[in-house]
Amino acid sequence: MISFVTNQVLFRKGGSRDDVACAPNGICKQNTMRKSLSKHVQRWVNRKLPRSDVQTFSQKNIFILPTGAGVVYGILLVVMLITGINYQNSLIYLVTFLLGAVFVAAMHQTHRNLAGLQLALIQPGEGVAGDDVPFRLRATAGRDEAIAIVISCEDSVLGGAHIRAGTSRDLSLPVPSVFRGYLRPERIRVETRFPFGLLKAWSWVRPASSGIVFPQPVAAPEAVSSEESGDETCQTKPALGNDHADLRPWREGDLSQRVMWKRYARSGHMVVADWEGESGSPQWLDFHAFPGVDYELRLSYLAWLVEERDRSGSRFGLKLPGQLIEPDSGAGHVARCMRALAVWGEERPRDAAAERHGSRQRAVADSDSPEPSRSSV
Repeated sequence: MISFVTNQVLFRKGGSRDDVACAPNGICKQNTMRKSLSKHVQRWVNRKLPRSDVQTFSQKNIFILPTGAGVVYGILLVVMLITGINYQNSLIYLVTFLLGAVFVAAMHQTHRNLAGLQLALIQPGEGVAGDDVPFRLRATAGRDEAIAIVISCEDSVLGGAHIRAGTSRDLSLPVPSVFRGYLRPERIRVETRFPFGLLKAWSWVRPASSGIVFPQPVAAPEAVSSEESGDETCQTKPALGNDHADLRPWREGDLSQRVMWKRYARSGHMVVADWEGESGSPQWLDFHAFPGVDYELRLSYLAWLVEERDRSGSRFGLKLPGQLIEPDSGAGHVARCMRALAVWGEERPRDAAAERHGSRQRAVADSDSPEPSRSSV
């Protein structure tokens, strides 16, 4: 009965089943305290490491702690010291203090290995949603060599970097992405455990620049024309085309949108409508050419069509709500269109927030919403 009343009270207050399960044992309070402590630590780290694309490591922003092996090593030293005191054995004293000196020397060397190193983000990456986006970094060593430097971001690890004193080395760190939009890692971790692995010294870089994640291309279906009557050309013309077409035999690689299917049903010959025609008028890729389709899926269709036009070398333009890209061709035009599709409806991350996987983090249940998604920053 008490459990039932507790459930009702928590549900009325908006609690979850997890809250109900942990309320009798006080686990919720522990979780709250843990989250509060984590937030305080994050704010403290953010104050020490403001957002910047260039970070130089020094004693003010380097953290150092023993590793698991270092903890065991320290316990062994304590046991040896107690044994030496108990038996008043000078040889045990000598070995204990010698190993203790090695530990202290390793601590200084581990810290020195990272001190003076500068890490700069020189080029935020671009990629397709679901793939790793490469971020180009430049590591520059100071007066001392930086040995066995490990750079990581979430599950992506780039290890074994060795930068000689006074030299630079360019590195590429793959950052995982899930959604399209802006991609800015919260922290990029830099760590070293040289020379003996007994201690680890680490710090972070909090980038200010954002990468761009393109929509995942999805093969576009035939776009439905807005004209319901008229001759065959008007009925079968894709909504992405123009008003005039030249007919030619089908060739391998032609889009299915250009095939005159009614003529094929009558004659058995596949004929393609060339919407660029003799006049050379460009094609328009229109956001509104797929009525009733989710906005994100429309962007994936358009991304696929952009790649198709790029492979065929044809001129095309892009129409998005609130944005128009004039017809053109070439790699620069394709990149401009893909960036427009990636950031449409998104806001660039502000300094106070980060987009770990891409700025679009809308739930699947909200995918049918008529409003464009916005970044939750």
